[in-house]
Amino acid sequence: MAEDKTPDKMTIIAFSGDLDKLWPTMILSSTGAAYGMDVTVFHTFWGLFPLVRDEVKITGDNAMTKMLSTMNPPGFQRAKLSKLNMGGAGKWMMRQLAGQHNVVPPEELFEMCLQMGVKIWPCQMTMDLLGIRADQMRPGLGEPAGAATALSEMSRSDIQLFI
Repeated sequence: MAEDKTPDKMTIIAFSGDLDKLWPTMILSSTGAAYGMDVTVFHTFWGLFPLVRDEVKITGDNAMTKMLSTMNPPGFQRAKLSKLNMGGAGKWMMRQLAGQHNVVPPEELFEMCLQMGVKIWPCQMTMDLLGIRADQMRPGLGEPAGAATALSEMSRSDIQLFI
């Protein structure tokens, strides 16, 4: 019988900034790191907005990109649910339930990921496209990367996820 091999490397493409997708991204990342895996998370398109510091209210370098950031507010604290958000009530209920069940919020899981050595890469093309500057991003992130770098990392990973 073949011996079970624990995966050594996981890459996650974080495409969504919705709260109900941020949680599994951060849970899987931190759990993989806790198991000793080399974990990389590549944040692109809407998944890039949670990496913007919470105190930054609007990003963008022109009217369209600024409008996009008001419709999809940056930061973990303003992340909405993808379904049943109900003007923020769904998000509030989800956070309340998580607290009652001792589920760590995604912003704390993010900090844990950084402490455990998870590589968190913002997408350079998305930053350029949406007018998000490096000085608006959270500290501790890896250098912005492109799709080729993300694909190269995925090709060497035992586990590849798209969330």
